[in-house]
Amino acid sequence: MKSMNLDDTIAAIATSIGDSGIGIVRISGKNALEIADKIFVSKNNRKPSDFKTYTIHYGHILDPFNRQTGAIDEVILTVMRGPKSYTKEDIVEINCHGGIIVLRRILDLVLENGARCASPGEFTRRAFLNGRIDLSQAEAVLDIIRAKTDSALKMGVEQLRGALSSAINKISKTLLDILSLLEANIDFPEEDISPANKEGIAKKLNEINKELKDMLDSSRRGRVLREGINVVICGRPNAGKSSLLNALLKEERSIVAPVAGTTRDTIEEIIDIKGIPIRIVDTAGIVEPRDLVEKKAILRTKKYVDSADLIILMFDGSRKLGKEDEIIFRRVKKKNVIAVINKIDLKQKIDKGKIAKFFNRVISLSAKKSKNINFLEEAIVELVYAGKITGGETSVASNLRHIQAVKSAQKLIAEALNSLDNRLSVEFVAQDIKDALGYLDNISGKGFTEDLLDKIFSDFCIGK
Repeated sequence: MKSMNLDDTIAAIATSIGDSGIGIVRISGKNALEIADKIFVSKNNRKPSDFKTYTIHYGHILDPFNRQTGAIDEVILTVMRGPKSYTKEDIVEINCHGGIIVLRRILDLVLENGARCASPGEFTRRAFLNGRIDLSQAEAVLDIIRAKTDSALKMGVEQLRGALSSAINKISKTLLDILSLLEANIDFPEEDISPANKEGIAKKLNEINKELKDMLDSSRRGRVLREGINVVICGRPNAGKSSLLNALLKEERSIVAPVAGTTRDTIEEIIDIKGIPIRIVDTAGIVEPRDLVEKKAILRTKKYVDSADLIILMFDGSRKLGKEDEIIFRRVKKKNVIAVINKIDLKQKIDKGKIAKFFNRVISLSAKKSKNINFLEEAIVELVYAGKITGGETSVASNLRHIQAVKSAQKLIAEALNSLDNRLSVEFVAQDIKDALGYLDNISGKGFTEDLLDKIFSDFCIGK
């Protein structure tokens, strides 16, 4: 994608497409008010260019090229003048009715009067390029939009407020102070660094090394909250897989019947278990297929099992273990598995001891009666967090780009410490610190490239 012209005035529909009470057309750029003057008529006939910033006005959108058609829609128009706006440019937002026809008519009018259609994420991209937010904060906008749980939302909001940026900037400032001391010694070698100063540098580098390690330790939680985990429910037909999905969802999502093989395809849902977004899949029972439909369903089940982060392996406690169970044992033995013995409300015939030999985590419950479901939820959380449920980290590196940058910086700081311990030349220490600073700068976007911006903002919707 070519570098975008910041002199252009851009516009887009900023709300989801579909029937709704309200829709928003957003305009940003130096001609935003001028365009609004041409198409908006207020109740008192004042022009948007006369309105004060952060004010809202009632009126109508009219086609300036065809006034005979009458008003296109009754709207509320909001004016936000730069630099105190989302993009640091003049912004006009037209709040109209949410139908697709009226939204497109108004957007077409805006484009006909001098704006161009915004590219995906271009409003947020301008906010970054104009210095309102850094790159990690821009990425947090998408995290907020995509948040599936309150915990993920909280993490995104904290990052947007600058929690990660603040932690990185603090580390960078300390590294710059150390670097300036080292470079002074390189420029004036006759003024050797005193043992006390070297000890102070080593102490600061050790502190930074620990901070970066702590950030990496919290990154797993960050990625889980940001991306969720894939959980697959599998087992023999009629083990109660669909009943378990319904119990976890607390609603009747899957069809439940006493006939084996009722679920003939996968059913996917996203649920929130103690702040963790769980993408859960109810699969068809793994048996010899009776027809082409079942064959395809079982192939899909195997595919989901192979890619799952966690397997919930269901057993019918009222039946003895069979050949099909042993086949499934082998299929999932290298995965993270929670074994669930279902139907504890019925007379038990299953060999629990044999299951316990295969799997460390075994939960007994009744999916139909929603009994002991909380034990399963706690087991999932414990497995995800390796037995620790931590809360409230705000300076967490939550996406892969941040994690890789922090990991590279931490490795270089460790090498700098090693050079100091081995009394190598300060040039080696200084170079490691410079390189570490480069990686940390990448997080905030100080050393961005157009290709990097294209990659990040291509995931955004056009109106954001």
